[in-house]
Amino acid sequence: MELVDEILLLSRIREGDRRAFDELYRRYWKQVYNAAYKRLQSYDHAKDIAQDVFTQLWVYLNASTGAIDNLPAYLYTAVRNNVLKSIEKEKKFISVPDVLFTLENLRDHADADMLYSELERSYRAVLEKMPQQQRTIFQMRYQDELSSDAIAQELKISPKTVRNQLGKALIKLKTNLFFTLVWWLFN
Repeated sequence: MELVDEILLLSRIREGDRRAFDELYRRYWKQVYNAAYKRLQSYDHAKDIAQDVFTQLWVYLNASTGAIDNLPAYLYTAVRNNVLKSIEKEKKFISVPDVLFTLENLRDHADADMLYSELERSYRAVLEKMPQQQRTIFQMRYQDELSSDAIAQELKISPKTVRNQLGKALIKLKTNLFFTLVWWLFN
């Protein structure tokens, strides 16, 4: 009966019925909010994501002829995509050493050992593929915790070169470790 009711609500919303949309919002808002909050750990951001998801749903239903076969799955996917966009927009970057430290402290969770090993293996593989100077600069910055100026002085290169090499190294790490980190974030 619930599926028939959802189909009817979606059909009425497609026709511009604001009350039907309000009913759908009432039924699913908490689920959408909780899914966003679980990933972002921020009341305000989760609220914004929930609002965006429902706004996008309204626009989609009124501008498209496509059908939504499974509303909870559609909403979950919309939350996940909006969270990823939000993270990218804010350019949140979790440093690899911080993630490794966090995972090491979560060893009592069932998948933590496997994920830690995979992330560490991927991290080391990316480091090994970096050009020698880039790897050295990266390690001096994030393992030895030296400033860009100190690295430049020690290697006798310009601070701008150090910053450029660090930027390239971080892009490589973000690109290569993105899927592992996303998997961790959403599980």
